[in-house]
Amino acid sequence: MKTKFSLRFCFLLMPALLSAQGLDPTTIGRPLGTSDDWPVYGGDYSGKRFSALKQIDKNTVKNLGLAWTARMVAGSQAEKPGSTLTVGGVGTMEATATANIKGSILQVNGILYVSAPDNAWAIDARDGHEIWHYVWKTRGGTHIGNRGLGMWHNQLYMETPDDFLVCLDARTGKEIWHKEIADFDLQYFSTVAPIVVGNHIILGTGNDLDEPGYLESVDPETGNLQWKTFMVPMKKGDPGLETWANLDAAKHGGGNAWVPGSYDPETHLYIFGTGNPSPAYTTGTRGEGDNLYTCSVVAINVETGKIAWWYQTSPHDTHDWDSAQTPVLIDGEFNGRQRKMVLQASRNGYFFTLDRLTGEHLVTGKFGEAVNWAKGINAKGQPVRDPAKDFHAAGSLVSSANQGATNWPPPAFNPGTGLMYVPTQDSYAMYYLTELDPRGAMGLGGKEEIALGTVRSYISAIDYKTGKTVWKHVYPSLGGNLGSGMLTTAGGLLFAGDVSGNIVGYDASNGKILWHAYLTNTVTNAPQTYSLDGHQYLLTAAGDTLYSFILH
Repeated sequence: MKTKFSLRFCFLLMPALLSAQGLDPTTIGRPLGTSDDWPVYGGDYSGKRFSALKQIDKNTVKNLGLAWTARMVAGSQAEKPGSTLTVGGVGTMEATATANIKGSILQVNGILYVSAPDNAWAIDARDGHEIWHYVWKTRGGTHIGNRGLGMWHNQLYMETPDDFLVCLDARTGKEIWHKEIADFDLQYFSTVAPIVVGNHIILGTGNDLDEPGYLESVDPETGNLQWKTFMVPMKKGDPGLETWANLDAAKHGGGNAWVPGSYDPETHLYIFGTGNPSPAYTTGTRGEGDNLYTCSVVAINVETGKIAWWYQTSPHDTHDWDSAQTPVLIDGEFNGRQRKMVLQASRNGYFFTLDRLTGEHLVTGKFGEAVNWAKGINAKGQPVRDPAKDFHAAGSLVSSANQGATNWPPPAFNPGTGLMYVPTQDSYAMYYLTELDPRGAMGLGGKEEIALGTVRSYISAIDYKTGKTVWKHVYPSLGGNLGSGMLTTAGGLLFAGDVSGNIVGYDASNGKILWHAYLTNTVTNAPQTYSLDGHQYLLTAAGDTLYSFILH
């Protein structure tokens, strides 16, 4: 716990800490746990969220105890003695006064960089005291969450809900510049954690209307656009146009990149998932084709912005079950030989193993136990939708409900067990078609969804070679909450937050509970780990509060 002595000591050290903050971009590609830092969303480029740290293991985890807590107070209310608050932006509306920490937290040279919509903080990783706090003055937008910050040398990058990329000085929290990255008037929203790759910052946006999705890269020094690649056809001759009714339908087709992807330094491929086609439910204007490249895993060359390969997990999606979930990059054995692979658990309730170099399909497995929208698997390994489960005037009983069998909370993969850990839920809803307006509310088309409830929420531990669930931990309480994302370690552990506000340590091989702590609020981000001064820390967030644990 914090003490007056430790706080005074840390404030004396603050100038030294701040001078040492800079991140060497070449370290981002190192496997998580081989250095003391957590320098990028997910810890490293792979998306595995696997740490080589093992001071905390299956034998010692029982001795984990609280090191410190720190509450992040958002907006102008955060200004208090001992902190530095800066306000930037172009709007007229102050940020909200409640932080909800849903994103990945960077840890570089003993400093934590934390984000919530319109807000960024620098926090001492040893004791949790605030170093600086930045508030973006917003013009509005969707404040559903912020997935985290990006870092390059002494510069931090944050996407804002009203579609700006903000560059901050990591040492002071002062704004260096901001650039608009999407058209706010078209209702784009920006929640993605920027991913720094060499001299590229990879950005994504979402959209709640029927606007085209895209991925873009900007210069880390200036924010100037380097390339922009649309995920739907935008002109005659574009690939995939034949999968839409016409060009106008394609140009309004969605496919947004609203969750960070993963990067393969060997191939220079950035691999990410795309969102649903639009209109999502009234599909007549889209035609009967697959609607590329929506609901797909897509590999893009970061130097050129050109698509290298793609694999569509939900052809002609009719339920807003996008494939934006984090892809996981692994090297391992498959059918007797070593392969470079991509793993993804999609919102539609199906798990996929793909070849990372070509996008070749290797495995499909259903991990959402109650999922009922597909009538089979085709020769490409894709689920085949059952038209009887589309929206109808009489209603259709469908699982999953709109939020999907999984969603944005990130999975994890442990090379020791060969298992991918996925937050999962079984839920049902009645889907009704209420009008034929193809655009309708939020670009979804005229529909009504009556949620019937979540039957269970659980962790699925999936074998990437077979797509089968090896073990499952069912959370003890019901509710429409997936729980948090996942963290796994070389200590044989899996950490996750459950729907009742516990942070739990499991045996990664079988799901046995080895440790837990009650945090009084729902765990809102995936747990993380880092090492400082010979101590391995476990870090997570519940609402607006950070919780840090060490061995005692």
